[in-house]
Amino acid sequence: MAHEYAHAVAAYRQGDDTAYMLGRITLNPLPHIDPIMSIAFPAITFLLSGGQFVFGGAKPVPVNPRKYRNYKRGDIIVSAAGVSTNFVLCFVFALLFVLIGLVARAVPDMVTVFDAAQRMMMWGVWLNLLLCFFNLIPIPPLDGSHIFYYLLPPAWGARYKELHRFGFILVLVLVSFMRPVLAWFLTPAFLLLNGIMHAIAPFAVGDGLRIFG
Repeated sequence: MAHEYAHAVAAYRQGDDTAYMLGRITLNPLPHIDPIMSIAFPAITFLLSGGQFVFGGAKPVPVNPRKYRNYKRGDIIVSAAGVSTNFVLCFVFALLFVLIGLVARAVPDMVTVFDAAQRMMMWGVWLNLLLCFFNLIPIPPLDGSHIFYYLLPPAWGARYKELHRFGFILVLVLVSFMRPVLAWFLTPAFLLLNGIMHAIAPFAVGDGLRIFG
């Protein structure tokens, strides 16, 4: 939700009022729910992975790049807005984890409550890291494809954009049948998660750091 909200706000600031006119500049989750990405995609990935993996997303924010005051600059800023928001949020949740740990030291009789709260914060850290680096994968229509496009020669970029029509299929194949490749793309997320966990470990209450297993 925050990811798509960031796209909508960035697009509006770049001169495109499409998302604004459709009521997408809101933190209300309902306008961001998509039948395919929010319901069908999680169900499909769950079934194809035998219940070991679930992934989905919100309804993509509609934008009209032709309304940007500067096309290239606007496209890059809007594309980077979502992943930047997820990146910042992972550290916000890490900070909340630390604050909960400090409060727990002052109120030792509520360890169970604070332990549960810290687990929620760790899931906030991990999910935002996952969303950040997953969306940076250069497969259309993921955000990373918009940035990667400008690194290509014009002729290659034109052909690369043609992949957009197959984007959903390519992403589905990646997450369902190419898990080693997906894991490679997500390596920075795992490395950052380990670094953050190491940094905030002294403030853990109980098993607050444990989110896997």
